[in-house]
Amino acid sequence: MLVLITYDVNTETDGGRRRLRQVARQCVNYGQRVQNSVFECDLDAAQYKRVQSILLKLIDPEKDSLRFYNLGNHYASRIEHFGIKPGYDAQDTLMV
Repeated sequence: MLVLITYDVNTETDGGRRRLRQVARQCVNYGQRVQNSVFECDLDAAQYKRVQSILLKLIDPEKDSLRFYNLGNHYASRIEHFGIKPGYDAQDTLMV
């Protein structure tokens, strides 16, 4: 299923800047960055629970925000993209 992960981490302190880097690093492990704090992730149920657990341990719920949008398996018709960065097919082959 395609999951959109978004976050807003308060970076007024060194601890906040560290949390931001840690959250971003974990999101890169699970998906593709499409905007600064937005990741598209093609996950199964176990991966979804794992990344959710990891990220919830990293953020400070009193200062930060974390959102998961479940777009499901039939997400292609739910996404419209305009502008400079072309979209990508999460189901397609990814070369690294």
